[in-house]
Amino acid sequence: MIAKIGRGSSLYGALAYNYQKVEKECGQVLLTQKIIEAPDGSYDIQQLSRSFELHLLANRKTEKPILHISLNPDPKDNVSDTDFENMAQDYMKQMGYGNQPFVVFKHTDIERTHVHIVSVCVDEDGRKISDKFEKRRSMEVCRTLEKQYGLISALEKKQEAHTPTFKPVDYKAGDIKSQMASVVRYLPKYYQFQTFGAYNAVLSLFNITAEEVKGEYNGIPKKGLVYLALNEKGEKAGNPFKASLFGKNAGYLQLLSQCDQNRIKLKDSPVKRSVKDRIESIIRTASDESEFRKKLMEERINIVVRRNAQGRIYGITFIDHKSRSVWNGSELAKNLSANVFNDWWNNGNKADLPLNNNTAEKETFPADRQISHPHNLSVFSGKEDTSYSEQENNVIEVFGGLMPQGHGEDFQETAFANQMKRKDKRRKPKL
Repeated sequence: MIAKIGRGSSLYGALAYNYQKVEKECGQVLLTQKIIEAPDGSYDIQQLSRSFELHLLANRKTEKPILHISLNPDPKDNVSDTDFENMAQDYMKQMGYGNQPFVVFKHTDIERTHVHIVSVCVDEDGRKISDKFEKRRSMEVCRTLEKQYGLISALEKKQEAHTPTFKPVDYKAGDIKSQMASVVRYLPKYYQFQTFGAYNAVLSLFNITAEEVKGEYNGIPKKGLVYLALNEKGEKAGNPFKASLFGKNAGYLQLLSQCDQNRIKLKDSPVKRSVKDRIESIIRTASDESEFRKKLMEERINIVVRRNAQGRIYGITFIDHKSRSVWNGSELAKNLSANVFNDWWNNGNKADLPLNNNTAEKETFPADRQISHPHNLSVFSGKEDTSYSEQENNVIEVFGGLMPQGHGEDFQETAFANQMKRKDKRRKPKL
C-alpha cells in the first residue's frame, strides 16, 4: 500500500474534489469521525465544512492546515469496506491524527479502488500536529498495515517487479484516461521530435492524437491541447482530455519549447546522417512499399504515411527507435520527401540512389539514447495510412523498458495534489 500526503489551505477545495466523486456515483463517504451528520444520515459539503470550523478558527500560524491523504492498496488487493474503514482509522491514529475530525471517501472511478481522508493538521487549540519524519513514519505504518490486513507489499513489489509491457490505448477496454496518460506523461521525456506533427506521429503508434485548441481568457488569446483516443480505423473515439490532466510535459507551451530544443540538438547531430543512410540503404533493396515497411521494422524504424482522399501521399514521418528520434522525410533529405515516395508507390517511379560505403547500420548511440531490455509491444504503422492496415499486427521491440504502466493511476488526483502543493503567490498586504 502507498500513502500520499498533501497539505493545502482550501478546505472547500479538498472536500469538493472528493464530494464530486460521490455525486458522480463513483465514490462514497465511507467513514467519519467528529463530523456533523444530518438527521437523515446524509452529508453535503457545507455540513462537512462546519465540522472543521473550530479547529480552523483556533489555528495560530499554520499556513496550510488542510490535510488530504490517500491510501492506495495494490490493484490486485481485494479490500472490503470494513477493512478500508479500519485501515484509515489505524493510519490516522499511528500518524498522530487519531483525535482529529476527518472524513474518509472511497473512490471507485479507476480500477484501483482507494480511499481519501480529509482532515486538519491543527488540534482544537490551534497548535500544529508534528509532522517530523512524516514520510518515514508513513512508510513504516503502511508496512505494518500491509501485514495486518494481508495486502501486497509495495516495497517487495517494487524490488521484484520487471518493467511492464507498454501497450497502445484500447478504447474498448475502458479507463481511457489512465491508458492515455501512461503514454502522454512519459513520451516527451524519451523521444526527440521537432514539430507538433512529428509528435502526433509518435502518438499515433499508441492510438492517440493531440489537437490544438484556441480561446480567450480575460481578453487574452490562449492556446492549449486536448488528447483523444483513436479506434482501429484511426478515427477519434470518446471524449477529449485536457493536457493539464497529464502534467506539464504534455502541455502546449512545453511541447513547443521542447520542439525548439530538439531542433537545435538534432541540427548537426550524427544521428541525422545515420537515420538517413539506414533508410536509403533499405530503399535500394526494397521492391515495393510492403517490403520497404518490413525492412524498416527490422531496423526498428516506424513509418507514418499521410494520404489524402485520392491516395496521394502528402506527408511521411520516420520514427527511429534506436536513436529515439523522429523525422519528417524532408528533414532528412530531399530524396526522402513525401513527393519521392508518392512517385515510387503511386506512379512506379523509384528514385535512383547512388551506392555508398557508409557503415551506418553498425553505428551505436550513446547509452542515454538507447532502449535497454525492450519487451514485445504491438505498435501500429500510422493510423492516417489506411492502405496498409494489415501492418497493424506487426510487433516491434520498442518502448518497453522506457515508461511505467499507468493503469490504475488517477491523473486527475495527481493534478489536484500538485495544485495543493503550489505556494500562494498572492502578495501579502504591507503593514
